[in-house]
Amino acid sequence: MKDIARFIAGFRRFQEKYFSEDRELFEQLRHGQRPKTMIVACADSRVDPTLLTGAEPGDVFVVRNVANLVPPFEPGSGFASVPAALEFAVLSLKVEHVIVLGHAQCGGITALMSEAGNGSEFIGKWVGIAQRARERVLVDLPAKSPALQARACEQAAILVSLENLMTYPWIAERVVAGTMHLHGWYFDIVQGELWSYNPACNGFELIRSDAVAR
Repeated sequence: MKDIARFIAGFRRFQEKYFSEDRELFEQLRHGQRPKTMIVACADSRVDPTLLTGAEPGDVFVVRNVANLVPPFEPGSGFASVPAALEFAVLSLKVEHVIVLGHAQCGGITALMSEAGNGSEFIGKWVGIAQRARERVLVDLPAKSPALQARACEQAAILVSLENLMTYPWIAERVVAGTMHLHGWYFDIVQGELWSYNPACNGFELIRSDAVAR
């Protein structure tokens, strides 16, 4: 019950900060949301995308799942939470940026690399979305330690999700038209650093504190 009491106390602080100090913001939010950015993040309790980015309420549309994965476009695939969120964000909210935010020490990627999810009811199939990332790592880094392979797979899985985003026709057409931009970010929870995928060099580059967003 200590956690619940702490969360209630936190909500009271939220009320004081936003509903007392920033009434104008919530007066605007009462009339709807107009975020320009969507973040696909991991459900990991240590990686809060709004905390990491300093976003205010209404700034970002967020969907979180195990290993921050985006499945490929597959009409009629049943209960499709991530595709539904993408459809709403792109077609209704008309977001201009989609960020896939991965991170170090991801349990979902660890399960993928070790095949620990095999035999589970849901995890194994879900992280299997990034199976080709695992295969790339095992081919490219066969002699590396499990820790290094996991880090490589965490980053490769971000690229898989970016590739899968382009299988959605209404995303691909906007990216080609230049009205939407896709980003792959990697949060190093050990070093407290944020890395961004640069297609020009086919690798991740450190985002420095003085960097200007592209």
